[in-house]
Amino acid sequence: MADTISFARGAPSVDIVDVDGLRAAAERAFSSDPAGLTGYGTAVGYLPLRAWLAERHRVEPTQVLVTNGSMQADAFLFDTLVASGDTVIVERPTYDRTLLSLRTRGADVRMVQLEPDGIDVAELQRLLAAGTRVKLAHIIPNFQNPAGYTLSAAKRQTLLDLARSHEFTIFEDDPYVSLRFAGESLPTMLSMEPERVVYASSFSKTVCPGIRVGYLVGAQALIADIAKLATNTYISPSMVSQGIVYEFARSGAIDRSIQTVRSALRERCQTLCRALSEHLPDARFVAPEGGYFLWVDLPPGSDAAALQTAVLAAPCLLRGHAGADRGRRRASGSGLRGGGLTGACGLRRPARWLASPAMAPVASPLRCRRCTPESPDGCSESSARPRAMCGRRTTRSPPGPTPVRAR
Repeated sequence: MADTISFARGAPSVDIVDVDGLRAAAERAFSSDPAGLTGYGTAVGYLPLRAWLAERHRVEPTQVLVTNGSMQADAFLFDTLVASGDTVIVERPTYDRTLLSLRTRGADVRMVQLEPDGIDVAELQRLLAAGTRVKLAHIIPNFQNPAGYTLSAAKRQTLLDLARSHEFTIFEDDPYVSLRFAGESLPTMLSMEPERVVYASSFSKTVCPGIRVGYLVGAQALIADIAKLATNTYISPSMVSQGIVYEFARSGAIDRSIQTVRSALRERCQTLCRALSEHLPDARFVAPEGGYFLWVDLPPGSDAAALQTAVLAAPCLLRGHAGADRGRRRASGSGLRGGGLTGACGLRRPARWLASPAMAPVASPLRCRRCTPESPDGCSESSARPRAMCGRRTTRSPPGPTPVRAR
């Protein structure tokens, strides 16, 4: 539907992708190293990009493996470290693809509650004290997907202490680290204690997801083992994609791209947070300091599963991912282009999301006061108009529960 704003996918929208810069990088890559880009290459990735990443992380190139996206990196790591029945700690909530990948491999997945400052380390300590033998802990430390939370400095150190004393590995899954737009940057756990950490990141969130380039950083012996697996899996990843990323990175275009994405996400996150606060005052969320996501606790009694059905059936509604329980949703503001929710009818969309029949009885359709009866879901007002020019309202239903309504 053309009038739908999707909050489901966390990735840079096309208007903030440096297409011209990528085109120029591709031309340079094919001009400077045609044999390297058109050949099979090596399982560890395009060697110049591998060296660039090693310098960025202050490690040896032999500690880096470049892959076809970070999900490939995750899969290689899980296949190498996790056997069926091994216990793996993940955050609750966490990225659904990670859960699927681990469970497909037969891992004993233990979910530990996520708090606004990161994983509940006290709960993890209790698990360990009870005798749980942990093999791996998967942590998304910065602007977590789906919650948007960031692991505090104190908890980073506590996790490292626990990993050392209980001899498990921390998998630091960090694709959003460069996209901080508020607060102070924190050191990676890899930089704090490289012996206990395997680090992964991606260019999907800072360049574009279509480029499909991710990477792992870890101990030399571990990376060598994963490289053997990579050789047997696909001989080598895409040299074309990695060669383009290398030229994009070494030219400095990547730093400009990161700044563009970061600035856009700051504005779009602020827009989303203002709209939620204004139109859904009973919903609770923590404004993220970077990245793509925030976690919305809907008002008591909300049913996110029923809401999903209503949203998919209705035009002009926002879409996001439902949480594990029935009153929570993940929302990404990365798709709010050209004003988005700040535009006339756009500003009422979060309110309409909850004012659907799935949430409470509503006596009549939500309608802009300036829209014609024949176009209840459209608005004749320009999206640049202030909210006062387009105020959608719900009406109260007959006696019974009061619907959530726009104010």
